Amino acid sequence: MRGCTCKFLNLHKLNFDIIMATIRFKALEALMTRQAVPVEQPLKKTSEYFAENVFDKRKMKEFLSKEAFETVNDAVENGTRIPRRIADQVSSGMKAWALSKGVTHYTHWFHPLTGATAEKHDAFFEPTTSDGVIESFDGGRLVQQEPDASSFPNGGLRNTFEARGYTAWDPSSPAFIFDLTLCIPTIFVSYTGEALDYKSPLLKSLALLNDAAVDVCQMFDKNVTKVHATLGWEQEYFLVDSALYMARPDLMLTGRTLMGHASAKDQQLEDHYFGTIPTRASAFMRDFEIEAYKLGIPIKTRHNEVAPNQFECAPVYEEANLAVDHNMLLMDVMRKVAKRHNFKVLFHEKPFKGVNGSGKHNNFSMATNTGVNLLSPGKNPKSNMQFLTFMVNTIKAVHENADLLRASIASSGNEHRLGGSEAPPAIVSVFIGDYLTKVLDEIETRVSEKKMSPDEKTELKLDIGRIPEILLDNTDRNRTSPFAFTGNRFEFRAVGSNANCASPMTFLTLAVADQLKKFKTEVDVKVETGIKRDEAIFQVLKDYIISSKPIRFDGNGYGQEWTAEAEKRGLSNVKETVKALKAFVSDETKSLCARHKIFTERELVARHEIKVEHYTKKLQIESRVLGDLATNHIIPTVYKYQNQLIENVRGLKQVLDSKDFDQIAGIQLQTIKEISGRIALIKIKDKNMIEARKKANAVEDIYEKARLYFEEVKPYLSEIRYHIDHLELIVDNEIWPLPKYRELLFAR
Repeated sequence: MRGCTCKFLNLHKLNFDIIMATIRFKALEALMTRQAVPVEQPLKKTSEYFAENVFDKRKMKEFLSKEAFETVNDAVENGTRIPRRIADQVSSGMKAWALSKGVTHYTHWFHPLTGATAEKHDAFFEPTTSDGVIESFDGGRLVQQEPDASSFPNGGLRNTFEARGYTAWDPSSPAFIFDLTLCIPTIFVSYTGEALDYKSPLLKSLALLNDAAVDVCQMFDKNVTKVHATLGWEQEYFLVDSALYMARPDLMLTGRTLMGHASAKDQQLEDHYFGTIPTRASAFMRDFEIEAYKLGIPIKTRHNEVAPNQFECAPVYEEANLAVDHNMLLMDVMRKVAKRHNFKVLFHEKPFKGVNGSGKHNNFSMATNTGVNLLSPGKNPKSNMQFLTFMVNTIKAVHENADLLRASIASSGNEHRLGGSEAPPAIVSVFIGDYLTKVLDEIETRVSEKKMSPDEKTELKLDIGRIPEILLDNTDRNRTSPFAFTGNRFEFRAVGSNANCASPMTFLTLAVADQLKKFKTEVDVKVETGIKRDEAIFQVLKDYIISSKPIRFDGNGYGQEWTAEAEKRGLSNVKETVKALKAFVSDETKSLCARHKIFTERELVARHEIKVEHYTKKLQIESRVLGDLATNHIIPTVYKYQNQLIENVRGLKQVLDSKDFDQIAGIQLQTIKEISGRIALIKIKDKNMIEARKKANAVEDIYEKARLYFEEVKPYLSEIRYHIDHLELIVDNEIWPLPKYRELLFAR
C-alpha cells in the first residue's frame, strides 16, 4: 500500500484520512489519462504462429530422431513407458529447440494443491572442469525433479521437515516456453508416492474412463480402440484499473471487495452483456490472445459478460488434461499481460456484492479414435442408441455421485455465488430439454422385460433416429441448471472462475467411468441369460432412466418451488462449503476411489483437510482485513466528517434563534446521531469478531475451527459491512478513502 501512496504524496505532510482520499482521486485522475496500449500485431496469420512456443509434434519431428518421436507419440497415445535412453534423446532435442528460441532456464511446471501453478527455475548451464560452462539438460532432469516442496499443502501426508516431493514428466501435455523458460508439465507426488497435486488423479481417472468407455463402445463399433474426455472451459473474469485496485486493500489481499455500497446503476439495464467491448479491454484481449496462440491455447470466443467490467473468453474444446493445463496457463498469461495495460484481472467468484459473479463452465464430452463425439446424436438408430447409452449413463453417474460433484467445486469464493440467483443453485440437477425428456419417457414406458416385437423395436429405433433432425431446435439452454445438456455435451456450470478444472473433471470422469463399467456388467449378465444385446441395452437403460429421474429438472433452479421439490426428491441442498466437502471422505467416495485406485483413503482425507483449512484461512484473512479497514480507514474518515457537521451545527447555533435552529439543524443532528450509532456498532462488532476469531483459533481440530469460523466469524463480515456501506452514502464523497463501486465497475 505504501508503494502506491508514495507515488502520489509526501506521507509526512498529510493526515492519514486525507492521504487515503487523495489516493482515491489520484487513482481516478490517472485513469482519466489512460490510453489503450497499442498491441503489436504479428505480421502473420494466426495459423502461421500458432503454437510457435510449444514443443509439439511438428517440433518433435524436427528436433528428435524418428525412434524418439515414435516412442513419445506411442506414450501419449497408448500410455507406454519411455525408456531412459529415449528420454535422453528427447531432452537433448527439447534443449536444442529451447536454446534456438533464446531460452536460458527450464522448470517442471505443476499444479500443487494451492489451486495455482508452481515452478522452480534451473539454468541450463553447468560448470566444467576447464572453468567454463556448458548447456546441459539430460533425460534425468526431463523425467524427474526434486523441488524443495515442504511448504505446499499436504494434509498430513508428510511432516514439514520432510521436504522431498517429486515432479515427474507428463508427456501427454507438451512442453512450452513462457518468459524465456522451458516449462515441462509434470505431476507432483510425495516421497512415498501419494499425489500432492491435481494432475496425478486426473490422469488416472482419464485412463479409467478410456478403458470403461472403449468397452461400452465395442458394443456398437468394434473399430473404437480409444476414448478421451474432452473439455471446453469458459473463463469469466473482471477487469479493474490497476490504480483503483491498489487503492483497495481488500481487493489486493482477498480478491474481493469487503465493503462498498451498490452503484445507482450496475447491471440492471443489461446493457453491458454482449455489448461493444471497451477499447482498453479489447486491446488487452487482443494482446493476451496473441500470447495464448503462441502457447497453443485455442482461444475462440470473447465477449462482455453480464456485470459492468466483466468479460469472458473460451477456447475450442481439447483433450481434458491438455485443456486443464491450458486454462491454468492462460490465467497466468492474463495476469501478466494485464500489467502492460494497467489492469488487474479478478478471478474471484464474487468480487463485487450485488452484481453477477464469475464462473468457469466446464463443457464435457467424450470422443473416440474414430472421430465420434459420444454425446452427439447420430444419423441412424445404431449411433443414436450409442448416444443414448452414454447420455443416460452420464445422468446416472451424476445422480449417484451428486454430493461428490458438489464437493469438487466447493470453495469459499464459490460459496458466495452458488444459489445467488445468478448462478446454478447448490442443488445438483441435470437439464436435458423437453425433446430428450420425451425420448427417455418413451423408452421408460415402452421397453419391457419381455422380448420386444420387431415392429416395436423398429418403431422405437426410428423414433430415436429422428433426434439429429430436430434436436438443436428442441434442446434449449438452462442457465439455472448446474449440469445441462447443450446439444452435444454436458455443461458443468457450477465450477467457480478461480478453480482448477482438474478437480471437477477428475471426479466427473471417475463417476462416469464407474457407471459405464456397471452398465457393461449388467448388459453382459442379461445377454448371458439369452436376451439379445440390443434388447438388453434398452432394458438396462430403462432401469437407469427410472432410477435417475429425480436428478432431472428442466425448470427454474432459482425458484423456491425447486428447493421444496428437490427435498421431496431426496436431493441434497448443501450451501455451506465445509459441509459440502464432507463428501470427499464419505464411505461411498472412499469405496469408489479405492475400487478404481484413483485416491487412497489417506489421499482423500488429506485433500479434505487441505480444503477445509484453506476455507478457514480465507475467512481469517477477510475478517482481519475488514477489521483493519474499518478501524484505520473508515472510522477516522467518518469522525472527520462528523466533526465537520458538529462545527457547522455550532456555527448555526450562534447565528440562528432557537426556533430556526431546531428546524434547520435538526436534520444534521440526526445525521450526527446516526453516524455515532453506526460507528459504535462497527466497533462493537469488530471487537466481537476478534473475540470470535480468537476462540476459533484456539481450537486444534481443523473441522471444528472451520465450523466456528463459518458460524461465528463470517456473519460479522456482512454485519460490519452493512453499517460501513450506509456510512458511505452519508460521508462527503471528497474524503471517502476507498474507490467506490461506481468507479471500480465503470471506470474503463
